[in-house]
Amino acid sequence: MRISDHQQPIERAAGTVMLIHGMWSRPQVWQGFREFLEARGYRVLTPALRHHDREPGDAPHPELGQTSLADYVADLAAEIATLGHKPLAVGHSMGGTLAQMLAARGLVEAAVALAPAQCAGTFNFDLRSIWIFRREFARYGFWQKPQLPAFDAMRFGVLNGLPGDEQERLYATLVPESGRAAFEIGWWFLDRQRTTWINPADVACPMLFLTGDRDKLTPLWLARRTAAIYDGKARFEELGGHAHWLISEPGWEAVAERCADYFEREAGAHATAIRERHAPFRAPSVLAPAGN
Repeated sequence: MRISDHQQPIERAAGTVMLIHGMWSRPQVWQGFREFLEARGYRVLTPALRHHDREPGDAPHPELGQTSLADYVADLAAEIATLGHKPLAVGHSMGGTLAQMLAARGLVEAAVALAPAQCAGTFNFDLRSIWIFRREFARYGFWQKPQLPAFDAMRFGVLNGLPGDEQERLYATLVPESGRAAFEIGWWFLDRQRTTWINPADVACPMLFLTGDRDKLTPLWLARRTAAIYDGKARFEELGGHAHWLISEPGWEAVAERCADYFEREAGAHATAIRERHAPFRAPSVLAPAGN
């Protein structure tokens, strides 16, 4: 999709919003966001990523470990195709990466990425992030096995913005994630399929990245660097006092409010600015010489 083909600026105060969950999650993690946005007049979709429709503690689907981000995107794209229009998108963590992949396919009107995971081209060399996955990455063949970090690792770097009792409650609701998906994000430089490679030129819609200053899994510098590759198509904002689990940490309501405010008040003007900045170059017309 070319930037000149981009849709008209967003003018409606509400529309359809697709909430895309991240690693280890199910649609239930969006309960607060869903109720907030529905009360604001939005139609809200909360799809379950492939093989994430299991109950906590159940054996993972036998194909989960080898499920790709490309599979997740294909399923989301198929659901969008049934709508007859492009939705707005909010993605959390890995869901933020999926939202960018949908944007590169011209399938969303605008997107907000909450604590987005990295895409290809950006190295996450933060030792805190590596520590969270130390057990999983030490397992031979982790790239084709389901994985769920231990509670101590999640408490340290994923759920650290929640009160202690809430950390335990939330962890008990999580399900295993695809080892292949984790590989495609964290080890993208070894991925022959180039799954998370996104050409910034393919993105024609406005995006907003929000990341907490206490996030140890997808730290501020990583999200800021990822947003920068889009050359003005993505804006980055730091959320003071927040960690990774932005969708239900204390103060999540302000995060949801910021998402809605961006869609309703800023995304249209941002889309216009994108079209003006990235409009394809056209050579000036050459007048034919006047005849004698």
